[in-house]
Amino acid sequence: MTGKPTRELPVWRSLLYVPTNVPKFTATAADRGADGIILDLEDAVAPAQKAAAREMLPGAVAEVGRRGASVLVRVNRPWRMMVRDLEAAVIPGVAALALPKIESAEHVQAIAEIVDELESERGLPPGGVQFVAMIETASGFFRTEAIARAHPRVVAITIGAEDLALSVGMLPEAEGLFYPKQQSVFAARAAGILPLGFIGTVAEYKDTERFRATIQRSRKLGFLGAACIHPLQVAILNEEFAPSEAEVATAERMMAAYDAAMREGRGAVEFEGKMIDIPVVERARGVLTRAAAIRARTGGAASGG
Repeated sequence: MTGKPTRELPVWRSLLYVPTNVPKFTATAADRGADGIILDLEDAVAPAQKAAAREMLPGAVAEVGRRGASVLVRVNRPWRMMVRDLEAAVIPGVAALALPKIESAEHVQAIAEIVDELESERGLPPGGVQFVAMIETASGFFRTEAIARAHPRVVAITIGAEDLALSVGMLPEAEGLFYPKQQSVFAARAAGILPLGFIGTVAEYKDTERFRATIQRSRKLGFLGAACIHPLQVAILNEEFAPSEAEVATAERMMAAYDAAMREGRGAVEFEGKMIDIPVVERARGVLTRAAAIRARTGGAASGG
């Protein structure tokens, strides 16, 4: 990816939300094919069930991660509730925390300090639990760039469409979401982290063809993956957030032509009837790097078809 890639980032084309306290969902989540499962302690869990959901986390983590998916936990926002969630969620098997309604870089840093302590107390690898910063308020949005750079644990940012729309008094429709969502891509790329999401709302899942078109558009705008609330969406995310076989083949031919031109000392490079320059070549290189990362993640399946 472009920007400042100073570390290896996870491959999360698809992240499937699952309520932690519903065994029939956690029992089947691993079979859905998602790159990651987000065990939810927030919106999907009623207030009266929060404590029980925390107690169920260790078993749920093992269950949803049994096929190799990354396991994430979405915690709650109010500080006292969040601290209890962190106490429950910083355990073996949890790869990352999804942090809702992040307001500032300092907010992220305070959470990171608590996680530092928990990892140390529990003998977990320092820095092992990563963060997905969720920007869901008008005030948080204007600090998106600082939040993206706030801490090494932050590996991704995303805009929470429904909550942000509520915060600014608009409907969660593509027209209004385009600006904040695209800004999150710029901030993520500048910080060298993953831009997650799509130009739309996660609540619309029944029209799969419309959803596919939304993801295709969002990938063109720079997004690398997204969260979803229904298993039907997983395959679409995996396919559309991966280079197609045709894209990979074209990139391979382009790189071969470019390398041959460089060996021959030619400054101008022609590829299939067109002159190509460095940005085009680097884009092709990025396609191949992305395909290789997906192959490593999935054990061989590299493209979206």
